[in-house]
Amino acid sequence: MDPIKLSKLENIIKSEFSNINGIVIVRNGYVAYERYFNGYGPDNAHHVASVTKSIISALIGIAIDDGYIKNEDQKVLDFFPEYVVNADDLQKGEITIRHLLTMTAPYSFEDWQEPLDKMCMQSDWTKYILDMLGQKGNIGTFKYSTAGAHLLSAIISCSTGKSAREFANERLFKHIGMKEIPNYEMKSFGFDDLFGKNVKGWVSDQKGNSTGGWGLTLTPRDMARFGFLYMNGGIWEDEPIISERWIDESITSHSQTIINNSVAKYGYLWWLLEDKGIPTYLALGDGGNVICCIPEKDLVIAIASEFIMNPKDRRILINEYIVPAIIE
Repeated sequence: MDPIKLSKLENIIKSEFSNINGIVIVRNGYVAYERYFNGYGPDNAHHVASVTKSIISALIGIAIDDGYIKNEDQKVLDFFPEYVVNADDLQKGEITIRHLLTMTAPYSFEDWQEPLDKMCMQSDWTKYILDMLGQKGNIGTFKYSTAGAHLLSAIISCSTGKSAREFANERLFKHIGMKEIPNYEMKSFGFDDLFGKNVKGWVSDQKGNSTGGWGLTLTPRDMARFGFLYMNGGIWEDEPIISERWIDESITSHSQTIINNSVAKYGYLWWLLEDKGIPTYLALGDGGNVICCIPEKDLVIAIASEFIMNPKDRRILINEYIVPAIIE
């Protein structure tokens, strides 16, 4: 990468993307750029919000590889035999893991108006989500759901006997050079508890399930490691961590929605976009937390940010300043 063009990034980030606290750029398997801002450093973990969903996707894949889950077409209710389904809600029994992974399960809330705060105040998040699941709408229609990702976390707990955090520490994180992620039990439900600085480790619900759609803290280097693992076909230092089949399925379009008047495709809890004709897959979290993988350029970009409302689109930084710094 062109060091002169990369050297201009610092001023651009400070002036136009001021809530970015850390950025790591990996090209051809090597760290090409790493900078920290606003008093943060390489060891500071950030709440990466919905980037957590893409981690959950990886864990579902590993659980399938390990035989804990049959496949992504297994019915959700298989994992919750104690749950009683109403006779007038038979659609619920047809919903599969694949529907949760692709955001194509129906729920009672309107699209993009999910009552996350209400869910967090329930004594049993899983039952609350199962009650919502299958209500209104049709299976196969895209509806973004953090609750659905949490249900996947509960499925990991039911199938493996470990929380998603414990399973991730054992089967994913330690294998790619990450430190063990501690558990964090949320005590209150204010803004910083749900989105900001009060989030530590990996949040769990009252039943011990790790939050599936948010609540995980990672360093920018951790984020870059995870992105590189996907770029490398699930292999880390010659050790297979995630099957190549799962990664291929995860970054293949299975559903789509409209965002800002443009079509956005969706894989298995990964966003699939094209910028100037270049395919890109991304783990995206509120506030501007991003793991961006561009296979055609052998490029991984990890950005950790302080949560603010309506941050400037990180794709502007990536497409206008980072990608042009590549030396072909």
